[in-house]
Amino acid sequence: MRSTMMDYPLVLPSILRRAKEVHPHKEIVTKWHDNSVQRYTYGDFYKRTIRLMNALRNSGVRPGDAVATFCLNHSAHLELYFAIPSIKAVLHTINVRLFPEQLTYIINEAKDKFIFVDKSLTPALEKILPEIKGVEKFVIIDDKENCEAASLPNTITYEEFLSKGDDTERFEVIDELEAAGICYTSGTTGNPKGVIYSHRSTYLHCMAVCMGDGLGLSEKEVVLPVVPMFHVNSWGIPFASVMSGCKLVFPGKHLLGAGLAELLEAEEVTITAGVPTVWNVLYQHLKKNSYKLKLHTMVVGGSAAPRGLIEGFEKDFGIEILHAWGMTETSPIGTVSHLRSFMKDWSDEKRFAYRAKQGVPVTGVEIRAVDDDGVDVPKDGKTPGELLVRGPWITGSYREGVSKESFTPDGWFRTGDVVVLDEYGYMQITDRKKDLIKTRGEWISSVDMENLVMADPDILEAAVVGRKDSVREEAPVIFVVPVEGKKIDAKRVHDHLKSNFAHWQLPKLEDIRTVTAIPKTSVGKFDKKNLRKLLEE
Repeated sequence: MRSTMMDYPLVLPSILRRAKEVHPHKEIVTKWHDNSVQRYTYGDFYKRTIRLMNALRNSGVRPGDAVATFCLNHSAHLELYFAIPSIKAVLHTINVRLFPEQLTYIINEAKDKFIFVDKSLTPALEKILPEIKGVEKFVIIDDKENCEAASLPNTITYEEFLSKGDDTERFEVIDELEAAGICYTSGTTGNPKGVIYSHRSTYLHCMAVCMGDGLGLSEKEVVLPVVPMFHVNSWGIPFASVMSGCKLVFPGKHLLGAGLAELLEAEEVTITAGVPTVWNVLYQHLKKNSYKLKLHTMVVGGSAAPRGLIEGFEKDFGIEILHAWGMTETSPIGTVSHLRSFMKDWSDEKRFAYRAKQGVPVTGVEIRAVDDDGVDVPKDGKTPGELLVRGPWITGSYREGVSKESFTPDGWFRTGDVVVLDEYGYMQITDRKKDLIKTRGEWISSVDMENLVMADPDILEAAVVGRKDSVREEAPVIFVVPVEGKKIDAKRVHDHLKSNFAHWQLPKLEDIRTVTAIPKTSVGKFDKKNLRKLLEE
């Protein structure tokens, strides 16, 4: 027996139309580089997006063409998020922090037809012009930076480009399995890999993000995504915010300290999202300055937030840090770490221990942890295994095809994360496989050591890597960044580690190294590959 339900496609234009019909008066706010603030409504956004769709059509963009963005977080980028896939083209958000050779590779590999680029970011594209093939037009978005655009061929300003379209509403019939967007992995080893998102996968991911056990985005919330719109579609938050009707606030380049705090206060933001390094800086700023914030939730992803930071925000400011986990390959939300109802009365010690975990899979996603033989490890919170994942918004291959290293024969995606699972289904990342440190035949989790070190209030950041050791095989080296005005006492750090690590796991005192900054990857994670190179020099 077949159902009587309509076979109604899950496609992005339906989210766009809903914005016009259901919440046309809600605000979208952008703080531009010159500190000016732009406000318009979802109704205005809809009209401009329709005009942009027609401008793209009139300029020769056809179904299946890749159209790239090289932009920060702002309203024009949101218009592109919806206009490009709504004409059956493919949105390619380019990570502006990639190295030149990586930028060249992904622009050519995706066969980008147009690139929409912020004025202040044009120099990065100018440098690689000789290597770029097939780009027909560069559309320059005025981000209000006090600079001139670099010299690029076949340019037009964004507003001039919009004038090439009209207000005619025309929506094609779209197969929900057609490509809506493409993102590339950060390519820390080898070339970046392409992951293609469908309309269906993006729509379902939005619904999961909006659920109460997801990120809880609803019409009553004011959302400020700090996570860049070029990084896995800003974790799907812009799409989901438009779906639910949240007031949206875009920070432009104002991502740290006072600039971010002032925007959070002025726009009465309730939910924000970003990587731990951003929240570390904000926490230090809030401790020294007074703001009246309505913020109740800070979503953290990209890397594990140290428990001390989670505890500090809740106890000092009443703000919940909500751990989430995901990857480019998972669209990216895979797990979220809400406390269950029966955990609310637990002791602080136990509650914060659970809040530091990456959480349980959101509805629609399944996870497993397996040993080297592919056998599921016990859910005891202690036995490590590699995390496998599958679901309707998990990639089943890369643009380049399926590799045995990344996918199991029965279709699970191998994440490369080493995790433990507990009796309640909570997942906690203990490390990336490549970042584990092997000492005297046993493994040390660099993440566990980093989190313990960062519990020290005088330490802003800490990254742990292994160095070769003639006796121990490998020994940990800790790079620490002090809070402004503080000095690091290596012996105190060493003594603190003794509470959780055996003597043979401890670093030597001289391997606790104070630095002014820790290098980051293009997605804001500690660049351990570079740190290892430093040790080899």
